[in-house]
Amino acid sequence: MEITEVDKRLLALHYVYPVPYNKFHTILSCDPELTNLFNYHATDLARLLQIPEIKAVRLKEQLKLHEKTPFHLLYHQEKIIPIPITNKKYPQSLKLLVDPPAVLYLKGVTNILEAQLKVAIIGSRLATDYSLKALSFIVPPLVENGAVIVSGLAKGADTMAHKAAIQYGGKTIAVLGHGLFHLYPQANKQLAREIAENHLLLTEYPPYMKPAKWTFPMRNRIISGLSESVIITESNEKSGTMSTVDHALEHGKGIYAVPGPITSSLSLGPNKLIVQGAKPIWNGFQVFEMS
Repeated sequence: MEITEVDKRLLALHYVYPVPYNKFHTILSCDPELTNLFNYHATDLARLLQIPEIKAVRLKEQLKLHEKTPFHLLYHQEKIIPIPITNKKYPQSLKLLVDPPAVLYLKGVTNILEAQLKVAIIGSRLATDYSLKALSFIVPPLVENGAVIVSGLAKGADTMAHKAAIQYGGKTIAVLGHGLFHLYPQANKQLAREIAENHLLLTEYPPYMKPAKWTFPMRNRIISGLSESVIITESNEKSGTMSTVDHALEHGKGIYAVPGPITSSLSLGPNKLIVQGAKPIWNGFQVFEMS
């Protein structure tokens, strides 16, 4: 992949200030090629990035320190492919977000990102065998029709979705809430290794960033943004799953929910979504029939 000069400068900026693109919008509007990035005074950075001047002073110091750092080459040594929002390979669907990732960091088979159809499958970390059985009806038709399964590598439903995609011969994208030098949860170490080798790991965070409580809700908008449709298996009424659904609704994505038994608290989320207009799903072909 060709990395331009503005890509290189954005990689440096994102390394020292890892925030979404909307935080960089003003500076890129004034200086689209970031030509002056390493020459701005701290007062200019404070104004352009809308940050306190004391923070801008530290940021300028870090920028100067990394002015010559070849981040794209260092990432490649770790088999990490960075795609800044200034690069032509950046997914158009993510640019529609209010706060698109400034940079995507990929590890694995990068052309999976270019697949025409991506379907998110999400649900509770406490998902039961009911989700597993539901996925055995839903995932094979999706895979058969070339859909890439997108999820978040969390325990429970996410793990089941990734594994089902692999089991039925499809491709999967795992969107992480941390940098690629870290892994959460550790229980998915082997699964993450397999995805990194034969599928795709994706994150908006530089490799050094550790998982934190706030990073996981942020990654939900990427799961939704990448996908044409979102399928919910089991979920509580209020959860991270529902925040992903909110993002999907904002952007007009197809919402599908697996109807669940009324005896299970994990049916509250999908059952209420169906009442509110989500399409009930029990077979993957429905995604194509209803779209």
